[in-house]
Amino acid sequence: MRRPSLRRLAAGLVGASLCTSLHAQIPPHEPGTICVTATFWCWAVYKGPPGTRCSCPTPQGWISGTLR
Repeated sequence: MRRPSLRRLAAGLVGASLCTSLHAQIPPHEPGTICVTATFWCWAVYKGPPGTRCSCPTPQGWISGTLR
């Protein structure tokens, strides 16, 4: 049986952590109450169906995302 290379294993772990790091930080919530952007999340200003467009405030202005 072939063992995976250390490089391939490390790349897989990094990829898996990047895919789940944002979602792991989102707290338990009622669906449609959290707005998720590409880099962070915020509590939604208005509740709505998951997948609906929303925005999060930042010091530089509003960033668009989707409700989760």
